[in-house]
Amino acid sequence: MPNFSLKGKRALVTGASRGIGQAMAVALAEAGADVICASSREGGCEETINIIKTKTDVMVAELHADLSDLGAVEKLADDALSVWRGIDILVNNGGTIFRSPAVDFPLEQWQHVLRVNTDSAFLLSQKIGKQMIEQGSGKIINTASMLSYSGGITVPAYTASKHAIAGLTKALANEWGKSNIQVNAIAPGYIRTDNTQALQDDEGRSKEIIARIPAGRWGETEDLKGALVFLASEASNYVNGHVLAVDGGFLAR
Repeated sequence: MPNFSLKGKRALVTGASRGIGQAMAVALAEAGADVICASSREGGCEETINIIKTKTDVMVAELHADLSDLGAVEKLADDALSVWRGIDILVNNGGTIFRSPAVDFPLEQWQHVLRVNTDSAFLLSQKIGKQMIEQGSGKIINTASMLSYSGGITVPAYTASKHAIAGLTKALANEWGKSNIQVNAIAPGYIRTDNTQALQDDEGRSKEIIARIPAGRWGETEDLKGALVFLASEASNYVNGHVLAVDGGFLAR
């Protein structure tokens, strides 16, 4: 059988305070990895850490950084590398969104979304990827989106950032595959989190979404765990540059 165990691996997960990021951090810990949980504010991952400590006996640590501040992102990378003297698994999950018609979309919000969603992912991958190259192995998993495939409405910056994440995933895989580093992405479908609460509460829109999903339901954060552990483990050593949709079949319609 392929080796899905992450025992002895060291992971960093951004955006780990809640929702998808929290589920990802817990999944890695449940598979045996020691996990650094990062969020935008000090103490933001307290709940996630408590869940991990309750469910597992792995080591867990917490860091924080404003992902729109690239100096803070560089420090986050350095601090993460120093916690256990290296990182084996990097999960670039932290992100933000801003909604406005494109004709009125504020430039400062465009730049903010791109810094948080794309620039920080590149910088963390660059800094931590260099160490992975030196150690001869590593897994980088980016959080893409259904809007890595389509345009959406009133979210031009988010859409641009998630298309960029899909492209960056492939670009880094091309360069770093020869160093035994696999760079892939997960594109969550419509997942039940507080970020999608407005859509869930809109009865008409929620029905439209469910009608397009062959699984017939919204996704849960738990639905992402298996895909993440697969991409973080030796089981995916020959999977590189791939964007894996975990969407209940949404894209198949």
